[in-house]
Amino acid sequence: MLEDRKAAILSAVVEEYIHTAQPVGSERVAASHAVEVSSATIRSELANLEDQGYLVQPHTSAGRVPTEKAYRFFVDHLGAPGNLDTADREQVQAFFSRSHREMEQMLADTSNLLADLTGSAAVVLAPDRDQLEVRSAQVVGLTPDLALLVLVMANGTVEKHTLELVGDAAEPSEATLAVAAAHLSGAIIGRRLSAVSPVPATGELPVDAVLRTAEVVLAERSDSVDQAWVGGTALVAGAFDEVERVRRVLDFLERQFVVVTLVKDVIDRGLSVAIGAETGLETLAGCSLVVAPYEIEGQPAGSIGVLGPTRMDYSQALATVAVVGRRLGDRLTEG
Repeated sequence: MLEDRKAAILSAVVEEYIHTAQPVGSERVAASHAVEVSSATIRSELANLEDQGYLVQPHTSAGRVPTEKAYRFFVDHLGAPGNLDTADREQVQAFFSRSHREMEQMLADTSNLLADLTGSAAVVLAPDRDQLEVRSAQVVGLTPDLALLVLVMANGTVEKHTLELVGDAAEPSEATLAVAAAHLSGAIIGRRLSAVSPVPATGELPVDAVLRTAEVVLAERSDSVDQAWVGGTALVAGAFDEVERVRRVLDFLERQFVVVTLVKDVIDRGLSVAIGAETGLETLAGCSLVVAPYEIEGQPAGSIGVLGPTRMDYSQALATVAVVGRRLGDRLTEG
């Protein structure tokens, strides 16, 4: 914990550096309305804060630059996310008021909206499909050895899975597929797929063979990597000063499994902001990730986030992901 004067001076340094990206001297801190002490006192406190690991001085004659420890202190003392300004609120409202096509397209568009609002790369994770209830299930024959399993989820999402029919399941009649669909529907409709028990056998070999094939496909579906949409990659080059860091960040954003794993890990740790080393990835040194979950029908579903330099505008980023996450959840609940 820092005493009030040190905290005010540190916050002034962080805010100034976020807006200018230039080392902050005592004169700039003295100009802050939140700090009403002499320049000599400020210089002394800056030195103390440097000794405590909150600030670094790039050169002897230069001002100070916040460390990750300083950003963490700053974020922890921001309080609840603030409000978006009028223009941003109107942009979000207009976006979610428009009719959207498939859910995947809306998630992709939402990642671009986040990027536009924050000036940072943005990530939107698809809803955790196993947390959505199934509304209907159909099995449609395509060829003698192929059928299509069609699932409609609670938020209106349609999933299609190909069933390869071999052995006792090969060349099923329409009646066999209809009976299989009826038994499958009885087992999964109104339930989350993560909570579905094996479908009881009917005693009819062709029907049971189709059901076992469907169960295998659904199990593989649960093991598949969650999908993420990334927007604003073109903004990465302008957000960082070092070409090598730009390259590393772009490389990270291309690795969907790593992106999904990191966002989920940050939320699982109860964090809304992961700063530098807190991400656990050396690739993201000098970066911060701001995340927020979104809900569908009151249940945790997916996550959104923005990735930028550690000197990002945290207050604005937190407000943006909170508002967009809430509106996205509302829109997906409506279907």
